[in-house]
Amino acid sequence: AECCNLIPASSRTARSEEDRDTLWDAWGSWSECSRTCGGGASYSLRRCLSSKSCEGQNIKYRTCSNLDCPPDSGDFRAQQCSAHADVHYQGQYYEWLPVDNDPENPCALKCKAKGTGLVVELAPKVLDGTRCYTESLDMCISGACQIVGCDLQLGSTAKEDNCGICNGDGTSCRLVRGHFKTQHSTGKTEDTVIVIPYGSRHVRLILKGLDHLFLETKTLQGMKGELSLDASQQYHLENTTVEYQKLPDKEVLRITGPLGADFSVKVRNCPGADSVVQFIFYQPIIHRWKETDFYPCSVTCGGGYQLTSAECFDLRTYRVVVDQYCHYYPENIKPKPKLQECNMDPCPASDGYKQIMPYDLYHPLPRWESSPWTACSTSCDGGVQSRSVSCVEEDMQGTITPTEEWKCLYAPKTPILQPCNNFDCPTWLAQEWSQCTVTCGQGLRYRVVLCVDHRGLHAGGCNPTSKPHIKEDCLAAVPCYKPMEKLPVEAKPPWFRQAQELEAETTISEEPTFIPGPWGSCSRSCGAGTQWRTVKCQVLLPFSQTVADLPDDECEGPRPLESQPCYQTPCPGWKPGEERERDRARTPEKEVLHDWEYEGFTECSETCGGGMQEAVVICLNKQTQEVSDEGLCERTRRPPELVQACNIEPCPPRWDTGPWSSCSAICGVGLRTRAVKCILRLHHSNNTQMVQDEECNLPKPSLVQACNRFDCPPSWYPREWGQCSRSCGGGTKKREVLCKQRMADGSVLELPDTFCPTSSPPTLQPCGQTDCPPQWVPTDWSECSATCGEGTQRLLVVCQRLNKNGQYETLMPDACDSSPRPGTVRVCLLLPCFVKPVAVNPEPTILAQKKVYIQWRKGRKLHFVVGGYAYLLPWTSVVIRCPTRRFRKGHIRWLKDGKALVSLPHLTISHLGYIKIQQLRASDAGVYTCVAGQAQENFVLRFIGSKRKLAVPEGDLWLSESDKKVHGASFSTTQLHFTPDQYDMVVQRILDMKDLSPSSKELLESSEKNGSNVEDETAIILVADMETLDEVSRNLSGGQQKENFLAQLLGELTQNHEEANESTFHVQEIMEVSTQSVVTQKTDLRTAPHSTKPLDGAFRSPVIIQKDQWSNSASPLEFMVNVGNQVMLPRQVIRLVFKCQSSGKPEPVITWTKDGKELQYNSRVGLLPDSSLEIKSPCEADAGLYTCTAKNQVGSTSVSSSLKLAGLIFIHLKGRDGLNSEKNYLTMKFGAKKHNHCFHSIQVASCTFTIALFGHVCIVGSTCSDGAAGNSLMCPDRSSDSCHGQHCPPRWVVSPWSACSVSCGGGLQRRTVTCQGAEDGDHKCAVAGKRPSHLQPCSIQSCAEWMTPSWGPCQGHCIGHRLATQHRFVFCQDRNSTRASHRMCSALSKPSSRRNCTTDACALHWLIGPWTQCTATCGRHGFQSRHVTCAHRHNRKPIREIHCSWRPRPTSWRRCNIRSCGKVGDCTDSTRYCEKVRQLDLCPLPQFKSRCCLSCRDT
Repeated sequence: AECCNLIPASSRTARSEEDRDTLWDAWGSWSECSRTCGGGASYSLRRCLSSKSCEGQNIKYRTCSNLDCPPDSGDFRAQQCSAHADVHYQGQYYEWLPVDNDPENPCALKCKAKGTGLVVELAPKVLDGTRCYTESLDMCISGACQIVGCDLQLGSTAKEDNCGICNGDGTSCRLVRGHFKTQHSTGKTEDTVIVIPYGSRHVRLILKGLDHLFLETKTLQGMKGELSLDASQQYHLENTTVEYQKLPDKEVLRITGPLGADFSVKVRNCPGADSVVQFIFYQPIIHRWKETDFYPCSVTCGGGYQLTSAECFDLRTYRVVVDQYCHYYPENIKPKPKLQECNMDPCPASDGYKQIMPYDLYHPLPRWESSPWTACSTSCDGGVQSRSVSCVEEDMQGTITPTEEWKCLYAPKTPILQPCNNFDCPTWLAQEWSQCTVTCGQGLRYRVVLCVDHRGLHAGGCNPTSKPHIKEDCLAAVPCYKPMEKLPVEAKPPWFRQAQELEAETTISEEPTFIPGPWGSCSRSCGAGTQWRTVKCQVLLPFSQTVADLPDDECEGPRPLESQPCYQTPCPGWKPGEERERDRARTPEKEVLHDWEYEGFTECSETCGGGMQEAVVICLNKQTQEVSDEGLCERTRRPPELVQACNIEPCPPRWDTGPWSSCSAICGVGLRTRAVKCILRLHHSNNTQMVQDEECNLPKPSLVQACNRFDCPPSWYPREWGQCSRSCGGGTKKREVLCKQRMADGSVLELPDTFCPTSSPPTLQPCGQTDCPPQWVPTDWSECSATCGEGTQRLLVVCQRLNKNGQYETLMPDACDSSPRPGTVRVCLLLPCFVKPVAVNPEPTILAQKKVYIQWRKGRKLHFVVGGYAYLLPWTSVVIRCPTRRFRKGHIRWLKDGKALVSLPHLTISHLGYIKIQQLRASDAGVYTCVAGQAQENFVLRFIGSKRKLAVPEGDLWLSESDKKVHGASFSTTQLHFTPDQYDMVVQRILDMKDLSPSSKELLESSEKNGSNVEDETAIILVADMETLDEVSRNLSGGQQKENFLAQLLGELTQNHEEANESTFHVQEIMEVSTQSVVTQKTDLRTAPHSTKPLDGAFRSPVIIQKDQWSNSASPLEFMVNVGNQVMLPRQVIRLVFKCQSSGKPEPVITWTKDGKELQYNSRVGLLPDSSLEIKSPCEADAGLYTCTAKNQVGSTSVSSSLKLAGLIFIHLKGRDGLNSEKNYLTMKFGAKKHNHCFHSIQVASCTFTIALFGHVCIVGSTCSDGAAGNSLMCPDRSSDSCHGQHCPPRWVVSPWSACSVSCGGGLQRRTVTCQGAEDGDHKCAVAGKRPSHLQPCSIQSCAEWMTPSWGPCQGHCIGHRLATQHRFVFCQDRNSTRASHRMCSALSKPSSRRNCTTDACALHWLIGPWTQCTATCGRHGFQSRHVTCAHRHNRKPIREIHCSWRPRPTSWRRCNIRSCGKVGDCTDSTRYCEKVRQLDLCPLPQFKSRCCLSCRDT
């Protein structure tokens, strides 16, 4: 499909994103990166599936290989220019240098000829991944400059801040600016302007004056340096580029940074006026707060939380320092602790509780905090009161802040609603009616009506409208005879005051109500008068809590009276008449205005267990119902005191706390404790008794409390004294004294000694202040009495004592009598008394090793000895040694390619005579010659380039013999026999077969299991003798045979490498490998371990002895063949033996392999006592390549034989010799002479048949001119269809072998042998050959078995499941528990000596908790979470998540209940928090009202 970016924008048609995507096929895989380092580009393609054009691009790019290249790899653009150095330009060669920062076309390859002004565009575009400009991350892709951000992503706009942080906010550094003025008057020759710390950026200094700037540096390792600024140019110091500009009146210094060391900017004073230095730079904040890992979970199960802290971290030394360093920077704000859920699994049912575990002892857990209860919704008959409950946490300073609710879920949430006033409302209680006030006619009667509460006490609160009336008319049965104007007079008995109506207080409510005011004073001070009061219709406005007046018609119910009669005292001078006197006789005494009343009871003296309460008596104004002064009431009328019992129920057990103890520490953080016990107070007694803690319901008060929680000042902490240096004679003992500070969080910081103010306590103390016992002290021996031969020496001894001051005192000899006196005379032997002749030094020799080394995998460092060839991978470090005899190593000279070798930055010649090359590169390839006197040896170093191709000219790989002679002659006149490319062809073939050989793959796979990076791996080196490769080179010819031969060679090399590695597990002392090797036959392929010393002459490498091709056998159907030859075997052969005889010291161990794999032994295939291989009744499955390997502690060698099966022909004995072609089979005629071996060739059609006769068996091979596959003709088996019944000639018939009589130690197998076709005896079968044996030995191997002790410890770092390894020692042991040779157990399957295992670091997995409840029941806002931690599989202990990063982390958050919330207009709740929304009065907010429609509908 053609790219749509070629279509004009106006021709594009509008399509949806879905339609646009369906026109494109899926993106293909990413291509290889254009660079291996330094940032390259990779692309992916897609094709258009439509017949028309598709919108969008068919190619996309991304960055890759963003790792920095090695420092010596060079510039990428310069490498592209240098690639044209061998191309003619205008008739000559040039050395091209890159032209950078071309403003017109930065992505064209423009180069400049070195030494000239010639600038040429060698290519229209550079390779993908080349930087557009030297100081930019933008790169050229397909000839166009693409933007690359600091995050190394194409098209990214991410930029570094002034601190060098990609997409940073500039908070990791601080701007430092200032100026400095020199002081010439002080006489100083130089001054320090400022010390700019390591890592600073964007440094700019300007010196104005005659003085001169220079720099001094100091690295983090203490290395110092100095830079003199002489001329305007760029300088490089400590991996930092310094731009210096010198002008007539000023000097300018610019450093982009970051600085690679601490730079001290200094000024050298010159005569003249003072100079001024202005500076500005960005200094990194080297002390930063670093969050710690999470503390242990607050609970063991059921859902808890865990917190982090922050510690001050030094970014230069990567160490934790005291917090004062981080507080130094104002912009360095300490992060708040983070909190996360943990242990979300439910608690086991068997526990019944969960253990609360605070993350430390001094920080309290979050808790539920509740506000005070609101007023009860009703005053009686049961109401509800509410409060708000929130989760809060308290920091170590006591500050309480609200936090998320789930942090408090470890404890039950306190209720937010509770019932209140669950008692009956006060009711009116009417007493009995009094007697009628008159004895005749119509009168009145009264009763007492009280408002009684649920306790039976007089109280207010009754509905005044439902109050029963307190008086009513009554009619006496006797009529009265009195004038009509006389009216009945109300009787006022003494108790009338109790019948006075108690005005209930009317409160203002949200309903319009008549509210009466207080009564005014009486209109008259004596006699009858009137009282007035105001009555208003009022309503309470709940929003503003104010009272508003309304018209009277707005209030319902009767309007209270505004006036009432009143009477205080009679007026003076008033004299009633007789009738008045009579009426007065019937009228009671005037009513008392103030009187005593009971006003409830006091609070109970006890909350439980029985208490007392006393009735409260007050003086009450009966008219105003207000409490008056007790002096207004008559004391004689005061009612008696009333006392009643209360709270008589028994008290429950409660917690009793004792006083706090003193703090355990005066600072840092201490603890104080107290006793807490559960007690029960006995009934009707003040005594208590202690009960079990479970009987107290409330949470148990804390037993421990933190105290003195503040940082201690730094102080000295001495450790214990060490042992005394002397037991007597005055010694010293030492101790360590450290300056530490105990912090408020309980931690102890180790500080420098300068932080502690006082002097340090002593670190040395005298000890052992006693005199030592006397002893003999010897002095020096005297000189020998003779100058040669035998003489004597004498020793002077004195008696001394070491006193308590450490000084020796010389005593009398008698003081040392208790100790034995040492001998004072000895014999001295000097050189014989004759002159030793001077020996003549022989010529020096070089101990070379004739080996060929092929590097199979990279490693750290490789060591070699001169004399061989090495084909190595790039970036490998190499050491080449030249071991000599009778020559000093310091006088060794080295040549490369015939010229004296010069030391380079990466190539050094040691004073011990060896060469060390760091990170091998292509320029290091060549011939290195070690010269020791007249002796010299070469070492050829070849380079394996990319795609496993040798980094040599193509023509050197396949030179003809004549070319090789010319090449070798031109190489060096001193090395006519030495050809550098002698083995290039064979090695290149082996490298090409690296991925095709199963053995090489197994070798790489097995080695990769033990390491994860190159630094930890050991290099794999294939080692071959030169003689072996010489033999291989001579036998390489065209066709499949050459490839098979090379595959066999590669299999042998890789197998011997594995055996050499495995042997290190069994042999403790491995002898060095001989540099000599023996080649037995053409197929002899072997390797030896890498040797570093010549072999001692007492040991010899194994050698396989070759003999004749065929050996005589007892039967014509049994063959015995020496290994090393190709075998074509008839199908009726009943036994084949491969002989493999070897010699060596120590005695070699013989092992057999088939097709490169270990041979599996059974009852048919086994070993004979002489290590020969026996195959009984060979069949098609036995065909293959058999290899005999002889190995000892010095080396190993191998010889192979190929076994094939062919058809056979029986030879009929006739009268005369001859060959006839008859009925598809051949017969041979013999005369009187019997042939044991014969070879004949006949021509039939286009094929030549070769017949080989061994005894009575003929083997036929063919060579056909029509190109038939293979070299052998499978002859038809005529043994069964050439005769029938009695016409068949007599022949031997054998039955299968029986099972062996024993399993080991040597047994027998039996079979029956009969002569078929002869009824009168076996002598008729004499023509068929010798009678086959009916017995044969079996199970000849010794009765030994492999012993496997227990596995060793599991070792290795585990990145993934079961990648650590453990080893065990596997050895062969006979029945007498005696260690035996491995050869005795070779017939048994050897157990593995290494296996993968699981360490604690391997048994890690993601621990997943249950999903929480969804936050919404419908809509698009619901989500739920779960806890995901990295934990051990067994103990479920959490660890850092980075250890589980080898597996993808399960998701911990997801959307839920994503469904419609109903039709438009349906009013439902879509979140479970709607109850909280309603309680917090959040319904007026639109975002809450829409999600809690149902709960907010009635608000």
